[in-house]
Amino acid sequence: MVEKTFPGRKISGRVFADLVKERGGSLSHSYFSNILAGKVTHPSEEILRALGLGFGVDWRFFKEESEVVDDVVAGLQFLAKRRTGEISGIAARGLDDDGLPPELLQFALSLLEDTKARRSGGPGGGGGGGDRSADTKPDADTKPVPEPDPEP
Repeated sequence: MVEKTFPGRKISGRVFADLVKERGGSLSHSYFSNILAGKVTHPSEEILRALGLGFGVDWRFFKEESEVVDDVVAGLQFLAKRRTGEISGIAARGLDDDGLPPELLQFALSLLEDTKARRSGGPGGGGGGGDRSADTKPDADTKPVPEPDPEP
């Protein structure tokens, strides 16, 4: 990767770390040298982001393929449901340049599927199409409260 990104140049750990810093990231030259030497085999996402800055690629380039595939699938499912109107009104507060995190996308999709199942009487749903939301489902131990007597 170093040879392809910096053809004909000798890039030291210090030069690469300085490049990452110029681009807004943080990476120590010794840590980068350890990555090149194969001493570090599972860097954190923070380090992957720094490597992405240094090499000029999206940080997910360095993730395992299966993790990237899951992220892409979640994003595409989310977009499809947004376009069909199944998901709407997403507030953009707290988003970074990468958009919604894959975990949040998966969570939103699972809530949507749970709601669909409840409305159709599927697994975990009581059927009847009631107006019950995901967090008002009664616990198994909860006993019904008797209705008050009507006023005369």
